[in-house]
Amino acid sequence: MAFHSRSRFRADRSTNIWPGFVDALATLLLVIVFLLSISALAQFFLGQTLSGRDQALERLKREVVELQNLLGLESTANKELRQSSSQLSASLQQANKARDAAIANAEEAVASAEKLGAQLKAKQAESSNVSAQAAAQMEGLSREIASLKDELRRLSAALETTEARDKKSQETIRDLGQRLNRALAVKVQELARYRSEFFGRLRSVLGARPGIAIEGDRFILQSEVMFASGSAVLAPEGKTRLAPVAEILLTVAPEIPADINWVLRIDGHTDRVPIRTAEFPSNWELSAARALSVVYYLVDQGVPPERLSAAGFGEFHPRDPRRDEIGNRRNRRIELKLTRR
Repeated sequence: MAFHSRSRFRADRSTNIWPGFVDALATLLLVIVFLLSISALAQFFLGQTLSGRDQALERLKREVVELQNLLGLESTANKELRQSSSQLSASLQQANKARDAAIANAEEAVASAEKLGAQLKAKQAESSNVSAQAAAQMEGLSREIASLKDELRRLSAALETTEARDKKSQETIRDLGQRLNRALAVKVQELARYRSEFFGRLRSVLGARPGIAIEGDRFILQSEVMFASGSAVLAPEGKTRLAPVAEILLTVAPEIPADINWVLRIDGHTDRVPIRTAEFPSNWELSAARALSVVYYLVDQGVPPERLSAAGFGEFHPRDPRRDEIGNRRNRRIELKLTRR
């Protein structure tokens, strides 16, 4: 009887181990699921952070391009100011040379007159019988010497006045240059704001379409969707691509102040494959004709012609250095850029 009780006790105790083992496995499984969830959340937030960094880098690139344009305008204005300053310096040097020459002539005349007077006085001392004519000559020489001295003083005063006026002019030019730089900076910032708005709207409308790329402050449209091979006639698909551009430009243009002299520049580019036809003897003519076709279409849509500019660059500004079909396709393009005239 006691043996059967001990056997049943051992059997019950060995059977009770499994629930605890199952609980431990369930707890371990929950911990693993929790760790996997934490890892997934960390990857999600890391992806969001990297995406924000890429957007910030793109924005910084655009700001760098705008600052480069601003520095180019300031460099041009400073060059003009340096030229004006050089001209004033040359004028001042010429005036100084004229003054020195006049002073030298006057001093020479005074020296000659004094020498002649001394000679007359010596002759008067040697002979007590000085004629009235000699006395008159001496008096005339004295008056001439006094007149020359007065003329010398007037020349000195005039040159001092000229130097003061030139100094004041230089100060005025420096002040005007500083004001011009500030005004140019303001206009560049205003144009940059409207250019950002214009390209922002274009990006929202055209940015996701194939055949359209955005590089800095330029929109790039591939020629395959706009023109047939070797042709400058705008295709229907090209007009479809350009219609939003005209619509957005007509919306933004009235908001730009009248004193900002802006234009939308259309640049035509070809690949490096030469063309020699009666209509297009070279890629120069083909690229310029394609740019003009875009200009004519925008004018037909109501864009003021004085706000448009067309340029043909031929094959000399490739976007892709490769000479294969992929490189040629990327180099055949139309570029749009809002800039100052």
